[in-house]
Amino acid sequence: MNDERLKYGDRIIYMEGICVDVDDCSISVDLKGRLGFFKAPKRMFICDTEPKIGQEFGWHMSFPEQLGPEIHEKYVSNLEKERRKQAEMNAHSKKEEE
Repeated sequence: MNDERLKYGDRIIYMEGICVDVDDCSISVDLKGRLGFFKAPKRMFICDTEPKIGQEFGWHMSFPEQLGPEIHEKYVSNLEKERRKQAEMNAHSKKEEE
């Protein structure tokens, strides 16, 4: 990790949310206060029991900081390739349905 790139200090805040989805490898949480939604790998959660939809979660976090104006071109290219691939697969499956 290279946290020297961060210009602003941490401002740790307490957050809460409600579990809205659990699958084999991730948990999805709606943030309280209409602040949004996030999905993270199960391995990032500390749970005493198997997580279930409707359970509350709490955690400390800071604010994400933009590291600079540069675009990560390879990452964007991979995203575009994946989107094209998904669009082609969807078009192909629609043709098969007809």
